[in-house]
Amino acid sequence: QVQLVESGGGLVQAGGSLRLSCAASGRTFSTYRMGWFRQAPGKEREFVAHITRSGEGSYYADSVKGRFTISRDNAKNTLYLQMNRLKPEDTAVYYCAASAKVPGTIYDYDYWGQGTQVTVSS
Repeated sequence: QVQLVESGGGLVQAGGSLRLSCAASGRTFSTYRMGWFRQAPGKEREFVAHITRSGEGSYYADSVKGRFTISRDNAKNTLYLQMNRLKPEDTAVYYCAASAKVPGTIYDYDYWGQGTQVTVSS
């Protein structure tokens, strides 16, 4: 089992940057595939980015490709999301999640953090 705690959210102007962190408890962080998701008010939770266990592979939603970078430090049990050139439509609660297997859908992620709010003003 793993517990996830996000941090780094806040209020930023359009065009600015933020870096989110997700601290994982336990010694098995490196065995989990990790993802970032977000949920805007009135909308369903959506995929943002995913990273493999080693960190060598990553995948992004088209809406963030080229602006966001997912990374992980297995020695520190921490997942990151560097967000650049933020837009008002990036405003949402951002969640990190862990999957014990190769995830096909959002439902394949086993553990979730409580989320951190990101607000981008125009």
